Amino acid sequence: MPHAATDDGQSLYFEEAGAATGTVIIFVHEFAGDHRSWEPQLRHFARWFRCVTFAARGYPPSSVPVDPTAYGQLRAADDIVAVLDAIGAAKAYVVGNSMGGFAALHCALRHPDRVIGAVVAGCGYGAHPVQNPRFRTESEVIARAFDEDGPEGVAEWYGVGPARVQFQNKDPRGHSEHVQILREHDPTGAALTMRNVQITRPLLFAMSDELKECARPVLVIAGDEDDGVLDAALMLKRTMPRTGIAILPRTGHVSNLEEPAAFNHLVERFVLGVGSGGWGRRDPRSQTSSLTGAP
Repeated sequence: MPHAATDDGQSLYFEEAGAATGTVIIFVHEFAGDHRSWEPQLRHFARWFRCVTFAARGYPPSSVPVDPTAYGQLRAADDIVAVLDAIGAAKAYVVGNSMGGFAALHCALRHPDRVIGAVVAGCGYGAHPVQNPRFRTESEVIARAFDEDGPEGVAEWYGVGPARVQFQNKDPRGHSEHVQILREHDPTGAALTMRNVQITRPLLFAMSDELKECARPVLVIAGDEDDGVLDAALMLKRTMPRTGIAILPRTGHVSNLEEPAAFNHLVERFVLGVGSGGWGRRDPRSQTSSLTGAP
């Protein structure tokens, strides 16, 4: 099985699909998923691109370090680069959802020379200072549940959370496969990821200076029933100079699985737009205190 080595001695399992050469798209999974959570995207984009998906640290068959300091938001961003190094790719489109969306965004900020463009989906839980204390409290409950009840117990309620029931209602079979991946999580890796990546990551609303300087094109995707991300999605659009936003109707948190055709279409148009030079900075004429342009 192919693995990428990180600079701190961890091993990241990855899979490839599609062309052996050419433009790379790397997919970065959310907390409840793993490398298998991008199958609808691999099947679609591998027709034209070199596609890569990997299991984050803490998610077998990748390493499951027991040292809490082996986890963190910046490490998650650097791990994307470690996989790119392993396949010999100078740069890539980085597509992430939720935890993976945060990683994709931070990779674009931290390693802009390695990112052609970033798709940041389902990104924003705990990002607002007002929301953050509750997010941290609930995240610690989740981590403790992994310690005490294991992934089987957590999956019973986390898998039908308020932004996942939309998926269950639309596609019970797909949702069941999604929750099965959650049931297979390593409890140690999941608890440490929750405590040392999710809880401790920087608040996006406190990063406006960095976000304003983001040089890479970004597509933000959110479901309109994913209440934990909508404020952050709008903030990212209004702050970063080369950002577009797409809101999917009647959709929850795992939009790439819940609405794969719509998600793939949006990513495809983004890649086409960036590749043709059509995803530049926002026209400054659209950024004024006037609502109508009236003199």
